[in-house]
Amino acid sequence: MDSVDDSISAQIWDLKYRYRLDGKVIDQTLEDMWRRVAKTVARAEKLQDREYWQKEFYQLLDGFRFLPGGRILAGAGTKHKVTLFNCFVMNIAEDSMTGIFDALKEGALTLQQGGGVGYDFSVLRPEGDVAKKTGIIASGPVSFMRIWDATCSVLLSTGARRGAMMGVLRCDHPDIETFITAKENPLMLRHFNISVFVSDAFMDAVRKNAMWDLVFPDIDADSLKPDVIVQRWPGYDDPVPCRVHKRVHARELWDRIIKSAYDYAEPGVLFEDTINRMNNLYYREWIGATNPCGEIPLPSYGACNLGAINLTQFVKNPFALDAEIDWPALENASRVATRFLDNVIDISRYPLPAQKQEALATRRIGLGLTGLADTFVMLGLRYGSAESLQLAERIMKTIAHVTWDTSAELAKEKGAFPVFSSKEYLAGEFVVNLPQELRDKILLHGMRNSHHNTIAPTGTISILANNVSSGVEPIFSDAYERVVLMQNGERKKFTVTDYALKLWRNMSQAESLPPAWIDSQSLSPQDHLQMQRVMQPYIDNAISKTINLPENFPFEKLNAVYTESYELGLKGCTIFRPNPTTGSVLSIADPEEDVERCCQI
Repeated sequence: MDSVDDSISAQIWDLKYRYRLDGKVIDQTLEDMWRRVAKTVARAEKLQDREYWQKEFYQLLDGFRFLPGGRILAGAGTKHKVTLFNCFVMNIAEDSMTGIFDALKEGALTLQQGGGVGYDFSVLRPEGDVAKKTGIIASGPVSFMRIWDATCSVLLSTGARRGAMMGVLRCDHPDIETFITAKENPLMLRHFNISVFVSDAFMDAVRKNAMWDLVFPDIDADSLKPDVIVQRWPGYDDPVPCRVHKRVHARELWDRIIKSAYDYAEPGVLFEDTINRMNNLYYREWIGATNPCGEIPLPSYGACNLGAINLTQFVKNPFALDAEIDWPALENASRVATRFLDNVIDISRYPLPAQKQEALATRRIGLGLTGLADTFVMLGLRYGSAESLQLAERIMKTIAHVTWDTSAELAKEKGAFPVFSSKEYLAGEFVVNLPQELRDKILLHGMRNSHHNTIAPTGTISILANNVSSGVEPIFSDAYERVVLMQNGERKKFTVTDYALKLWRNMSQAESLPPAWIDSQSLSPQDHLQMQRVMQPYIDNAISKTINLPENFPFEKLNAVYTESYELGLKGCTIFRPNPTTGSVLSIADPEEDVERCCQI
């Protein structure tokens, strides 16, 4: 597969990734794009090694074996002033007008260059609270999120790439109830995904049906008083006194979160303590937000670049009785892709100096996969079956261990990431579970990258690669309609046919579905959760996964889905159920309303 053979794939390439300069088409073919990207990424190598690695990178890209993040495809080797990073988390330094609008400016600059941004809005005081210095009554975090949303809309109207933002609020913030229902109105916060940061303490309170304190920092408060709790809060280096504003029933608040997700598809939940407990850099940072889709938890000014191995291109003899994964080829691709993404760190632009400083200090990368569901079909396995879970685990384990091994070898060759600390890093809860051979290498050489693997949605680049199934998601349908906004403003409707299905029909000359075919409408929530369960232990970033539910799914069963996701050790949970407010996932007629629940690689 060395060309786009579907009309929507060709349109996506032409609209989003094909390089034009001053109206002139530079990339005449896909191969031109691969050469442009490979040559640019190889510039991070020593002069005498560049030609070799340019060839290696080209071979990796050719045929869609590896799909770099869309920012890399669109920006590498061009004269466009853009970043090659998809994922950023920003910082609201303090609860003041200066802090708020400095953060807004930084976010706008990052969106302008093509990066998606995430914010923890818990820094902002609750609605109705009085600022001691000015006496001004606060309007609350949600009101300021509307300013961010409007800014994103203005950037879009001037021709910038569609913006993606994540807004996070702590489960103990006094405005959490307002935040939970913020997207009941489909016209509100259109450019935001929103998630509640949920702590272990809150989940324990839900289990016990206990009361739950909603609090906000008051540094002058007497910590000995019963309405004051000393705890960690964003914007402060050390635990601070927090005044209790309100007490609510934890289980009722939890039910409200789930009910809003059931009715309006948001908010998602992010499990704060799981994220931080499993963070490889637990010893230097506390994570309070993620990128717009949740697959990359990051500290303030953290950044990560992404790429995905296209598994469909590593299936030998698809649909045959002896169909199998080409394991040596998959391992080699994972090794070269790891080096590729590490090089991107050195050649990319960064919208802000603080982002560059953080990226170079930690050298986070996010190598993942796409086409998993199509691969199952090509191998004759039903998505969610015991055999599919075993294979998914082996695939992710293989990619992850190769990535970690390559990172150690790169540290030997080029040096470890600057804030690497051997003793603390090796004591991390994720790292202690690595094979001893890898741990020995880390001790000997250090690590080039602090974080390595993720599973992102890969929505648009999976369409580019002739409509392979996205990320870890099941196949949505054999065919569905998608509207694309053309450069001239015209809205063009395409019928999208799944890659594995097209391959099956071409090979079998039959109009039937492949024997192992199953789509998302036929799966239970447990099928989704179990797929995440087997892959999460090998992913040191996170998984972007949406559990698609039928419209008639009983609300009474949804609590168990969220609770199980927490108990399985996942880092978050997002569901989508078609409803009158949000419509359906992939059949939205208005492309301006098609703000994806997952940011696109």
